[in-house]
Order: sequence, then C-alpha cells, then structure tokens
Amino acid sequence: MNTLDFSPAALVAGLLFLFAVGLLAGLALGRRTGRLEAERGLPERLAAERDDAVKRSRSIVGGQVAEQVAPYLPEFPCDPGDARFVGKPVDFVCFSGASAGEIEEIVFVEVKTGASALSKTEKSLRDAIVSGRVRWVEYRIPLD
Repeated sequence: MNTLDFSPAALVAGLLFLFAVGLLAGLALGRRTGRLEAERGLPERLAAERDDAVKRSRSIVGGQVAEQVAPYLPEFPCDPGDARFVGKPVDFVCFSGASAGEIEEIVFVEVKTGASALSKTEKSLRDAIVSGRVRWVEYRIPLD
C-alpha cells in the first residue's frame, strides 16, 4: 500500500506557496480592476479638463489684453500719458502730472477683471504703500 506521508515542513512550504500564488493573483486582479476603473470615465474627464484649460487660457489672455488697454478705458484713475506699464508686482505706476511737466502724485494701479483677486504679493505691495513704507533712492553708478 502506497500512502503519502508529508512532513510538517513540506506541508507548511506547500501552504506558503499556495498563499503566495493567491496573493500574487489577487494583486494582479486588483491592479487590472483599478486600471479599468480609472479608464472608465477617461474620455469625459479629458473633455472636461480640455474645456477648463481653454476657459482658463481665454481668461488669462483676456486679462492681459484688458491690462494693456486699461489706461484708455473710462474711469482709469490717471492720464494715459502718465501711466507706465510695469506688469509685476503691479500693473501700472502713474506719475500724475508728468505729461504737464510737474508730478503731483504717484499712483500704483493694479488692473483686475471679473472675479480675480489680489495675489499675496500684490496684497503685500498694497499694504506697504498704504502704510507709507515707500522711499526714494538715488543710485549713482561708480565710474572707476
């Protein structure tokens, strides 16, 4: 009579092998399921992301155009001839009265469109100006 006697070590090794095979199969199945789940709404997500990117791009371009033509729009706070475009961190510095030959005041102008808000840097610039932390420096280039 031929009986199969398995030693306890062989039995444990066999169970560990089956466990490892099951674990690898489960991981492979989970990875495949996750990939399929991620791909399920991909075309709709891509279309929505493209639409959002186009809207943001249009908004940015529109804001840049508005910044450039702002001095010529009604209710701009300065004479367009006195306005100098800076761009960052403020859009314009206006030297009110410069076109007439005598500067009466200096005006910092930030142009915004729609619901856009001041950036952190723009807010800090505004606060520095409002609190009077502004100074004049004359820098002379050394000619040695």
